[in-house]
Formats: sequence, structure tokens, C-alpha cells
Amino acid sequence: MYIAILAGGVGTRLWPASRESLPKQFSDVTGVGRTMIQATVDRLEGIASLSEIYVITGQRYRQLVLDQLPGIPPDNIIVEPHGRNTGPAIGLACAHIHRRDPNAIIGLLHADHIIQDADAYRSVLCQAELAAQSDYLTVLGIAPTFAHTGYGYIKSAGEPLPPSAHLPVYAVERFLEKPDQATAEGFLADGGYYWNAGNFICRVERMLAEFKKQLPAVHAGLAAIESSLGSSQAEAVLAQVWEELPSISIDHGVMEHAQRVAVVPLLAGWNDVGSWDALEEILPVDEDGNCIIQGETVLVESRGTIVSGGKRLIALVGVEDLVVVDSGDALLVGHKNQIQKIKAVVERLRSADRADLL
Repeated sequence: MYIAILAGGVGTRLWPASRESLPKQFSDVTGVGRTMIQATVDRLEGIASLSEIYVITGQRYRQLVLDQLPGIPPDNIIVEPHGRNTGPAIGLACAHIHRRDPNAIIGLLHADHIIQDADAYRSVLCQAELAAQSDYLTVLGIAPTFAHTGYGYIKSAGEPLPPSAHLPVYAVERFLEKPDQATAEGFLADGGYYWNAGNFICRVERMLAEFKKQLPAVHAGLAAIESSLGSSQAEAVLAQVWEELPSISIDHGVMEHAQRVAVVPLLAGWNDVGSWDALEEILPVDEDGNCIIQGETVLVESRGTIVSGGKRLIALVGVEDLVVVDSGDALLVGHKNQIQKIKAVVERLRSADRADLL
């Protein structure tokens, strides 16, 4: 199996640790000693060799990929001229891999997701590969742990499909938009619904055929890019075509209307670390509910706090449910229930022309 890792996002909800100059996928957000993209590649051992792993990212992050993943061939780093959402990014990866191997099966993954059980994850990927060999567009469905309103959902249908091996595979009945609270609670009560984390495994020819059917203009552009690869005109063709492509997600552009789609449930401790408060779901907490990610701390009568420090000692006295992040040049202090508003901080810094902090 070939792997294409999407690594072009910025991750502003994890500011100040995640910056435009060093997004979360290139940071050790969880304090484990490996960046998120390094951990993503680590857990693919036995699934794909380094020569079979591709990374799709922006020009400003190409050197970061080279530095953090020295075993991956430089030619396997696919640079987008600028962001066009997941649809064109995935299409570009497919064009590169299709040129190398038209019969390839490709896993389309994200660089900034956390998986706690790597063995279970690899088993799911192998099962998804079997489904892809039977010409299914296969999506990894995250088994929901609560009624989340921030994710899209996938509804499975009927009995498990063959080949079932040791893990079930279900036909996808439909993709659903992010629900309100009552609807999400209904999904959880009914069962058979999964969070859509945007991870796909399929034959590369099958994905490109869906592009041709659902987004013919995008497919024509991808075909032109693929034809130019390896020539002196490749860069110019990419730049020209890319300007004409729409910004569209793979879900809206392709998956929601595709036929023969399957879902493999993933029970492996998945988390997309969409905000600081998500870390207490995956990292240890002490008897008072405090989650210390890294750094030296002293907590006195403090509960439910999330702390990520740096070189300085952080001391907290008599506080509850705070997020405290010290990145050296910026200090974030916020209530866990309000931490999603961190985007407003980023926008104010942008308005104030504080690019040095972005």
C-alpha cells in the first residue's frame, strides 16, 4: 500500500504551540518526544516502506518535512502551490502515485491525528486494504465516544460485507453534516454511526474515476498535471492548473455522491487534537484531574487544569479548569469551556500585524 499524508494545515486552535511557521503536525504537542507527523509515520511500520510514503504540504513546510522525516525520498514530498482544501490535495497525491503505479492502493491519511493503539490501527488499515482490493472506496469510521457536534458522521448499512476477515466492513448508507446536539445524541443511541475523520483507503484508479465522474474539470486538471510530471514543464503546469481548481473538500466533492463506499470501524484511541482541552482525553491526569503535558509545574489546590510549559516553572494556586500554555514568547491562559475562542486571539494578532507571533 502507498500512503499519502496530508500535512498542509496550520492548526490555529493549538496556538501558541502551533504557528503558521511551525504548525501542530510538525510540533510535539503531546510531549512524547516525537512530532505528530513523525508519530504518523512511525505507526505505519509494516504497512508501507518509507519509499512508498508521500507527504502533501505547502512550500514553506517542505524543509520541515525533509528535516523531520529524513528517510522519505525528497521526490515523495508533493508541494501544493497554496491550499485548495482536501479535494485537490488528495487529487494531486493520486496523480503522483498513479503515474508511479496505476494499480496502486493508496491510504490517504492526516499528519495531525493521534492514535493511541498503533497495533489496532494497523489491523484496521489492513482490513481497509482488503476492501479496497474489492473496489470499495473505504473510509475509516471513528467509533464515537460521545455525542460530538464538531464532526461529520457516517451511517453504515446492513450486515458486514465480504471480505470480512477478522474485522467488520460495512457499506456506507450516507455521509451526514455536523449535527446539532439532539441529533448527535440520536446517532449515538441508534448505533451504526461513526465520526468521519477523512481517512480513506482505495485503488488510486478508482478515486481518480470518481473525480472524473463528480468533478470532471478537476479531473482534467489532474490529468494535465500527471502528464507533465518528470518533465521541465511540470512546475509551470501545476501552477497554471492549480489556479483554476476550486477549493473543495473531498467529502463534498467526491465521497458524498460516490457509489460502492465502505466503512471500517476504528477503535484505536483516535483524536484529532482539535483544541487544547482534547489533550486531557488522551494524556494522563492526576488525582485532581490536572493534565501536565510538559514542563516544570507546581500546583496548589488547583483542579482540572491543562498545563504545557517550557523553560520556566509554572505555579498555579487555587484555580480550576484552566488551560495554561507557555511557548516562550507567548503565554496563553484561558478557561477550558472558552478555549475554542482562541481563534479570536489569532485574528486579533493578525489584525495587529503581529506576524512574529503567528
